Amino acid sequence: MVGTVALGLYAVRGRGGAGGGGGGGGLAEWSVGGRSLGTVFIWVLMAGEGYTSFSYLGAAGWGYNYGAPVMYVVAYMSCGYAVGYVVGPLLWDYARRHALVGISDMVAHRYGRPWLGAAVAVLATVFLLPYIQLQITGMGVVVSTVTYGAVPLEWAYFVAFAVTTGFVVVSGLRGSAWVSVLKDVLVIATLGFLAVYVPVHYFGGYGELFDRLVAERPDWLTLPGHGGSGGGSGLGTGWFVSTSVLNALTVVIFPTTVAGYLGARDADALRRNAILLPAYNVLLFVPMLLGMAALFVVPGLTGAGSNLALFELVVDSLPAWAVGVIGVAAALSSIVPMAVFMLVIGTMWGRSVLSLVPRWSAAERQKPASQVVVVVAGALALVMTYTAPNTLVRLSLISYEGMAQLVPMLLLGLVWRRLTLAAAVSGLVVGVVAVCVLVFTGHDPVWGVNAGMVALALNLAVALAVAWLGPRERERDGRPDAEVLAADPLVGGGG
Repeated sequence: MVGTVALGLYAVRGRGGAGGGGGGGGLAEWSVGGRSLGTVFIWVLMAGEGYTSFSYLGAAGWGYNYGAPVMYVVAYMSCGYAVGYVVGPLLWDYARRHALVGISDMVAHRYGRPWLGAAVAVLATVFLLPYIQLQITGMGVVVSTVTYGAVPLEWAYFVAFAVTTGFVVVSGLRGSAWVSVLKDVLVIATLGFLAVYVPVHYFGGYGELFDRLVAERPDWLTLPGHGGSGGGSGLGTGWFVSTSVLNALTVVIFPTTVAGYLGARDADALRRNAILLPAYNVLLFVPMLLGMAALFVVPGLTGAGSNLALFELVVDSLPAWAVGVIGVAAALSSIVPMAVFMLVIGTMWGRSVLSLVPRWSAAERQKPASQVVVVVAGALALVMTYTAPNTLVRLSLISYEGMAQLVPMLLLGLVWRRLTLAAAVSGLVVGVVAVCVLVFTGHDPVWGVNAGMVALALNLAVALAVAWLGPRERERDGRPDAEVLAADPLVGGGG
């Protein structure tokens, strides 16, 4: 942990002063790395966001509980990278042309309403906090497990919060990118080792493991997985397809993904990144498979305890130093994405919410204000971890289903001038209300379909209806299309 913070400090050396806002440069340097990260750093940073403690713990936990439905993670991330090949350069160029640093900035500029940017920042924060809670939970579990319980879970959660908050306040996006390099080396090494060691050590090889799965746990190997059909999991083909499509669309406008886009040196770095990232998903099969292997080694894990499926195997069979190395890899898989989530919340509030307050509107005050928000957001997520614990996959799904409701307002709005303010807001309100009602009344999935997809369909239908039937706004907003809409840098003549 000390080494991680030190690496973050080293990454931002020599970048203070002139940018305003104190050490480490101004808000753009802190939040989007000065828009100067190349292909390698963008690749490891965005891979770091996609490969989190959820991948070590939640994926293994769902493999343990349900089996095949957890494969949706590989499906949506691979499809999302394909969508990002087109969307990433659009958002990068739009933000660069107008000096924007996040999705709330983009929405405020597109519709010409600063209050709308503030509203989006607040809404995004509500749906991002469960993801920060997810990472605190995951890292807390790792810290407690690798110390063999010497650090109680309650204290482990606080350690996760304290380390990550201190790290992100000091180092910003550039520090996260540097630490991602260390994290990726450890993740690839440890998962590569576990992919070979666990099946051979416990079963004698992959053939024997799969023979036993087919013979004793066949429902884990097909949709809807364990608990399907008569068991009521609802995780069948309709859920799998709808969740994969919904998350593939949502991941490209997730504030943390956009932070990665905006940190790029040029649009080509994003295109190369979209080509390279799917290869990283191969690693996701390892914890999924090991979660199913844990069925035979540590049976009986239930609820949030299933998140420990992978680490129970590790602690059960490996020496303490090896448990420590794997624990560091898993802990860094929490720190990097959690840091970026807290960073984008701070940036959105600093630029879109607190900037509306006269005393915080000056550019040199936006970075300190953003750093204060980072601490507050982390503290809220920590309180949620203590008071409202949940399984890791459930938390990630709630975040994605909520954030998905911003897709029409942002993506459709940036390419279609006819989408008016009234249309975008009407659709967003309907979508958010629908997803909250469905999720919190236990109707997810609904009719075998992801509740977020149902809400997004309602959102889009209302937005299109109001756009076509409602009043035109172009006469009141005299800006030309080139000022309001996004364009691919290759086609539109940008960088």
